[in-house]
Amino acid sequence: MEQATSDSGWRGSQEGWLAAAYDALLESGVDSVKILPLAKRLNLSRTSFYWFFKDREELLNALIARWREKNTGNMVKRSEAYAESLPEAMLNVFDCWLDKDLFDSPFEFAVRSWALQSEDILEEVRQADQTRLEALIRMFMRFGYDETAADVRARTTYLVQIGYISMQSQEDIALRMKRIPEYIAIYTGQTPRRNELDRFFARHGYRPD
Repeated sequence: MEQATSDSGWRGSQEGWLAAAYDALLESGVDSVKILPLAKRLNLSRTSFYWFFKDREELLNALIARWREKNTGNMVKRSEAYAESLPEAMLNVFDCWLDKDLFDSPFEFAVRSWALQSEDILEEVRQADQTRLEALIRMFMRFGYDETAADVRARTTYLVQIGYISMQSQEDIALRMKRIPEYIAIYTGQTPRRNELDRFFARHGYRPD
């Protein structure tokens, strides 16, 4: 049921409740994702919640499903996207770090913080890490690296980015774009071609000086 009305008025929508839960998680952590505060945030009755979710646990599960689909799903897809070279394949993955529609870094930070309070969520995060690393390993192996070298390069690539997220590092976009060719060279062992960088920059609306 996506939305509901009755004699008592508007009850909101499943997406609306989920969006409010997402906002609360990012702002104040999982302890703030509770039915009554969300109802107040949405200016809806508490009972409206139950038109869309059985209980708070079902809402939390929906949040994790959204995180899994967006961040892990898109990262795997970008690692499998067509590329003529390994640097181009890595630039496809780097799309995730620059496009919130592909990979939501604040959401990632919030879920990892949540994992400090919940063994179940910690296991979800560990599974996501493994899935993402395996996707990167396959990408490196597709371009000729053996399994051991692919594993190390995948970990280097991934753990640096998770470090960025965990430290909540903020970089000026021009500085980050300037660093990207060097990151690609370090991670892949190959220097990206000018046309590959130009396509990547164009995707993100960036014009180098």
